[in-house]
Amino acid sequence: MKEGKRLMKTKVAIIRNLNEDKDFINEAGNIIKLGGTVAFPTETVYGLGADALNGEAVKKIFLAKGRPQDNPLIIHVCSKSIEKFVKDIPKVAEKLIDKFWPGPMTIILNKKDIVPDETSAGLSTIGVRMPNSEIALKLIEAAGVPIAAPSANISGRPSPTDMERCVEDLDGKIDYILGGERSNIGVESTIVDCTVNPPMVLRPGGITLEMLRTVDENIVIDEALKEKPSEDLKPKAPGMKYRHYAPKAKLKIISGKNEKTVEIMCKMLENYIENNNKVAIITTDENIDRFKNCEVLSLGRKDNLNEIAKNLFETLRKCDDLGVEYILCQGFEEDGVGLAIMNRLNKAAGYDIIKV
Repeated sequence: MKEGKRLMKTKVAIIRNLNEDKDFINEAGNIIKLGGTVAFPTETVYGLGADALNGEAVKKIFLAKGRPQDNPLIIHVCSKSIEKFVKDIPKVAEKLIDKFWPGPMTIILNKKDIVPDETSAGLSTIGVRMPNSEIALKLIEAAGVPIAAPSANISGRPSPTDMERCVEDLDGKIDYILGGERSNIGVESTIVDCTVNPPMVLRPGGITLEMLRTVDENIVIDEALKEKPSEDLKPKAPGMKYRHYAPKAKLKIISGKNEKTVEIMCKMLENYIENNNKVAIITTDENIDRFKNCEVLSLGRKDNLNEIAKNLFETLRKCDDLGVEYILCQGFEEDGVGLAIMNRLNKAAGYDIIKV
């Protein structure tokens, strides 16, 4: 097949019972071994995987997603023993791994030569994660190699948290889609760079800064997360440089005290409707009845940021399903998981945020 010219046949299999459906996992693992590509569930979002130690296989991930070549990948492992892939593991990294693996945390370490440049985007470092998903761990075990995997979507789109969205984006572009449970975190892993001192959070996620600081109170957050990245940035971790998570519609974030936020959103909504634009509002359960003549979608209860994070990407996808032209989304406090939510919203909106 001449890549990019015609579609390939993608097999789709659903894991309903790990023991009864283990043949599907073994089949998918064998495809990874042979240099193929497999979408699979994790607790964060669905991943698109290939053999992390096979540069030619990894290239297929970039091709299927349309992902920029300078955007490094994370390698997924099924054991806390990662000495084969990284040169040194500082004490703080050991402590973080002991506490948060398996789980939604990626550690950046200096890589060994066994990890090809295609996987690390030419960097001397690599992100490593042990996912907290039985299907993912069994798949890595069946493959017998670490699996390099970004999110299983077209690059730039909202990440998929269920099998159906993987099929929507990647059917005909990859070898296999392994379906399972819906991702229960809903945003990608927290990335901690342990090659610097103090360790630095390069991407917020389900493991919050507050949680990380129970291991080392000196861990800091990259201040650059709050700004639009420069064009010449060489990203050390996924999600740092390019526009990500974006729906097709123009997304604007309105952030501030709840009453003022709702008031401004209603005024903006009126203006869009007067111009015959189709608009969606993304808000919380508490505000869902306060908007008229538009599509209104709730992320969940305002006081449950974990629920909001879990629903975020699927809600952005639903806006695309509805064919809206504009999306107005309320902002959230940047504490705990709120930091990860706002990081994803800012990226999705191209940092188009109105603070009220």
